Amino acid sequence: MKSFVKKAYIYLLLLFLYAPIIVLVIYSFNDSKYRSRWGGFSLRWYKELFTDARIMNALYYTITIALIAAIVATLLGTMASIGIFSMGKRSKKIIKNISYIPILNPDIVTGISLMMLFLFINIRLGFSTMLMAHITFCTPYVILSVLPKLQQLDSSLYEAALDLGAKPWQAISKVIVPEIKPGIITGFLLAFTLSVDDFVISFFTTGSGVTNLSIQIFSMAKKGINPKINAISTLMLLTVMILLIIIQKRQNKTLKYKEVSNEEK
Repeated sequence: MKSFVKKAYIYLLLLFLYAPIIVLVIYSFNDSKYRSRWGGFSLRWYKELFTDARIMNALYYTITIALIAAIVATLLGTMASIGIFSMGKRSKKIIKNISYIPILNPDIVTGISLMMLFLFINIRLGFSTMLMAHITFCTPYVILSVLPKLQQLDSSLYEAALDLGAKPWQAISKVIVPEIKPGIITGFLLAFTLSVDDFVISFFTTGSGVTNLSIQIFSMAKKGINPKINAISTLMLLTVMILLIIIQKRQNKTLKYKEVSNEEK
């Protein structure tokens, strides 16, 4: 009986948390413009969504910035992780704590700080500043994904590669990187997801004419609830869910591989 009550409580809690999202998805297929009336199932708002020039422009900036930011953050985060891993115990602890500050910081603090920095060094707010801001807050998440993989490696693996005649860059690119590849891919997907989803930091670091989907949705919502907002939000939700499923599957595959390796040993 107690287990049934626990399960019922959990299901009710999940229903309460996800009910607004479920309603949003359902109303994205409502043919009526008004939320108080169901006009029948329709893809009307999805069709209008892809013919809206402002939304398509925002989608272009969202995908472009997310891809570039994720690639650059993955490269920087991987190199930083390898550098942190090779440090002494005390230095490693200090640098790790510093690199995690952007993760713990409220987004509004990070956004305002970056905006003030760009204005102080006379960089005009726009595409470049938003891109740099996304790279800045995505890189620590890549470090968070890659560093644990490095810590799982045999510490003598790099030295063994050098003893066998490999140069330092060959030992890293052909021995270390393939071993931490799952963490690198996970970090890339996580950075891409966070960049697509970001609003606060983007809002403070963008300029006129450059908006991502989150900012576009915010500006549309100020004028009233447009049904196209439901359609955009549903597509963004679907994209994030697909990426999270991929990340979770990769993590599960890595765990299974470790279990098999441990059993063989």
